[in-house]
Amino acid sequence: MAPAATDPATPGGGAQLATRHLSFWYGRKLALEDVTLDIPARRVTALIGPSGCGKSTFLRCFNRMNDVIPGARAEGQVLFHGQNLYARGVDPVEVRRRIGMVFQKPNPFPKSIYDNVAYGPRINGHRGELDEIVERSIRRAALWDEVKDRLRQSALALSGGQQQRLCIARALAIEPEVLLMDEPCSALDPIATTHIEDLIRELREQYVIIIVTHNMQQAARVSDVTGFFMLNERGAGALIEFSDTQQLFTVPQDPRTEAYITGRFG
Repeated sequence: MAPAATDPATPGGGAQLATRHLSFWYGRKLALEDVTLDIPARRVTALIGPSGCGKSTFLRCFNRMNDVIPGARAEGQVLFHGQNLYARGVDPVEVRRRIGMVFQKPNPFPKSIYDNVAYGPRINGHRGELDEIVERSIRRAALWDEVKDRLRQSALALSGGQQQRLCIARALAIEPEVLLMDEPCSALDPIATTHIEDLIRELREQYVIIIVTHNMQQAARVSDVTGFFMLNERGAGALIEFSDTQQLFTVPQDPRTEAYITGRFG
């Protein structure tokens, strides 16, 4: 997947990722309708909105995780360095290598801490020493000091917050350009959540990060730009407003955004 075109301009930074008139169906159910959006580079983008409004569906469109669902289909474009990720001939496995994902609940493999992080490079054909990759990835995930003396122990023995940071290290080990996070703190306690939020702020200098969250305070704390989704009159997820986070939370342009962030609905 070589870069194919100039990225669309985005206020506050050039876009590596963008959608153009993206709609998505699960069978006959229209889940997402006509979303056009530019994701800025080296910034954290938060997606907020009521449950069931298409945020996670939209997030998974970026690395084609929805492909595995029978009857699911997309229309429109998802652009990565100007190339449509849904074009014929694009390998979804390569897409997922370059656009990594961290899920709602920590999901470490029943393997050692070391083997969890080494798994991606191994299946992607890495030959040679893995120690450096494992250490670098765990350090990036701000976990090294806590696990460096027990790398051969089971990852399942870690706390929930440590497991989630290990899953982030596992995603970083294959050197993605983009990191998608779907409610990464929803299963964690406040202390573990703080660790993840600190990590997100550190990683944004190196990666494009998109986070789905129901926690508006979290979106305000960690993101630079925020998109607000809600269901439209056809019951499909739609993008209502997208702007700098501070602006969206203090002077929203759409009355539906204001109603949501002030708790009048949602």
